[in-house]
Amino acid sequence: MGQKILLVSSHGGHWVQLRKMSSAFTGMDVHYMTTTNGVKDEIYPAQLHLIPDAHLDEKFSLILLSLKIFFTILRLRPDVVMSTGAAPGYFALVFGKLLGAKTIWVDSVANVEKLSVSGKKVKRFADLWLTQWKHLAKPGGPFYKGGVL
Repeated sequence: MGQKILLVSSHGGHWVQLRKMSSAFTGMDVHYMTTTNGVKDEIYPAQLHLIPDAHLDEKFSLILLSLKIFFTILRLRPDVVMSTGAAPGYFALVFGKLLGAKTIWVDSVANVEKLSVSGKKVKRFADLWLTQWKHLAKPGGPFYKGGVL
């Protein structure tokens, strides 16, 4: 099997966006990490790693989320970590980068006017930092490389 890639997102639009890019990872050892329950059949034969949901205003839940993500990445040792957001993706890129993985952030297509909070914070941990809106791109990143979806 090819490189081990960990695809990470929270629920809703982040998950939908991540799944729309899944065909790019054919032939790789794909693992998904998400807060979205009930998607195991949708991603088969890839492996699913469920994580708790958390938000910025729930500090204790963010701590629990970050610990779950850290230990999962420590165990998996992916070659690449990619995320569409939000908080789970931020933590996954931070820990993935610290443990030697290449990291990719694709800011949510829903963020038309400005980058997401996580998208702004993840800059220094992303080897490739992308926005899906040309007018949000900057010379130092995030970069616009054409329509991702």
